[in-house]
Amino acid sequence: MSKLLAKPASLRRRQMVAGYLFIMPSILGVVIWLIGPMIYSIYLSLTDWDLLTAPWFVGLENYQEIFLYDRLFRISLRVTLVYTAVAVPLNLVAGFLVALLLNTKVKGMAAFRTIYYLPSIVPQVANAMLWLWILNPEFGLLNTFLRRFGIPRIMWLQDERWVLPAFWIMGLWAVGSGMLIYLAGLQGIPQQLYEAADLDGASVWRKFLHITIPQMSPIIFFNPIMGIIGSFQIFTSGFLMTGGGPNNATLFYVLYLYRNAFQWLNMGYAAALAWILFFIILVFTLLVFRSLGDKVYYENVS
Repeated sequence: MSKLLAKPASLRRRQMVAGYLFIMPSILGVVIWLIGPMIYSIYLSLTDWDLLTAPWFVGLENYQEIFLYDRLFRISLRVTLVYTAVAVPLNLVAGFLVALLLNTKVKGMAAFRTIYYLPSIVPQVANAMLWLWILNPEFGLLNTFLRRFGIPRIMWLQDERWVLPAFWIMGLWAVGSGMLIYLAGLQGIPQQLYEAADLDGASVWRKFLHITIPQMSPIIFFNPIMGIIGSFQIFTSGFLMTGGGPNNATLFYVLYLYRNAFQWLNMGYAAALAWILFFIILVFTLLVFRSLGDKVYYENVS
C-alpha cells in the first residue's frame, strides 16, 4: 500500500523537475538580461563613469546634482509632463471614437480598419521623416491645407509655441494601436445586453453609458497605463526631428538621458536619471490604479 502511495508522489516530483527544466531558459534570460542589468544600473547610478575608466563610487552625489542643480533635468521633466498631460487623453479619446466608428457593420469595413491601423506599425524613423515633410513650413502638406482657409504659415518645428502641438498632432497618426484594443473590446460585448436594453426602450446614449462603458472599463483602465508609460519614453521623434529644440522646447526626458549617456559619457548620471524615470512612471501608474482600479467591471466567471 505504501508503495502505491509513493508512486504518485515520485511522479509529481519528476513532473515538477521537468517543468522547471523547460522554463529554465526563460528564467535565466530574465535573470541575466533583465534583473542583472537592473541591479548593476543601481550601482552605476552611485558612480561617476565615463565608459573609458573604471567607475568611481560617489554615493548619492548624482541624485543630489539632479534634484538641486540640474536645470536641464527640470526642463526635460516639465516638457515630458506637459506632452503627456495632453497626448495621453487625446490619443485615448481619439482611439475610442475611431473604434466606435469602425465597429459598425458597413461594406468594406475591413479595409477601413486596416487603413487606420497601418500607421501604427510604420517604423518610428520613417514616421519622423514623413512628418518632417508634412510639417515643413514652406511646402509641407499641413500648411498647404491650412492656407486654403486663409491661415498664415505656421513654423511648426521652429517655433517653441507650436512644436509641442505639432507633436500632439503627430501622435494621432499612430492612434491605430489603441484603436485595435478598443475594437477588440467592443466586439467582445455580449449583444444580448443591447437587445435587452432595446426591449426596455433605452436610448443610444443610455446604452453607451450603462453597457458600453462598464463593459469596456478593463480596456479603458489598461490603455491609460500603457499610454503614460509610452509617452514618458518618447525619444525618436524628438531626437530626429528637433534635436530637443527650439530652445529646449522638445527636450524630452529620455532624450536628455540619452545625451548624458552617449554624447557626454556620463553613464552614472544617466543611470540615476533612468531610475528617477522608473519611479516617476511607477507613481503615475499607482495613481491610475488608485483612481480607476475600483471602477473597473470584471465579469464574474465562476
